[in-house]
Amino acid sequence: MKGPGGLGAKITLMARYFGIDEANALLADVQPLLEQLKADRDRVAELQPEIERSQKSNGSAEHAEQLAEMEREQRLAVRRMQYAVSQIDEWGVTLRDINTGLIDFPALASGRPIWLCWRLGEGNTINWWHEADKGFASRQPLTELGQGGRA
Repeated sequence: MKGPGGLGAKITLMARYFGIDEANALLADVQPLLEQLKADRDRVAELQPEIERSQKSNGSAEHAEQLAEMEREQRLAVRRMQYAVSQIDEWGVTLRDINTGLIDFPALASGRPIWLCWRLGEGNTINWWHEADKGFASRQPLTELGQGGRA
């Protein structure tokens, strides 16, 4: 991208970093969205084969109405999913897996980027973290993270 006067300029987006208290506070809003996202994803997966079977068969007006209702329900669930993913992203949280509700919050520990890691079923507080270049399998208890940094 060219800056003023034709000089080359790079625009770097600064990542948002969460403190542990801020991330824990946001869980109250994120958790219900993740639960709904998972439920909607499951419902879409359940409806899809039913819709495909119904589309292949000829039926009565009642059958056509049932098909239309299933399609409406599926579209609504997809729209809710799109909203949830967009909202989670807007908050600066990284959605890793819909099925388990796995999310990561970018944070700093002693000046280095890390992820504060949480998933559905782990209560109302974040208790895990991992290095920025590692994944879920390398999670460590938050209590083992030094006291330095924002996390």
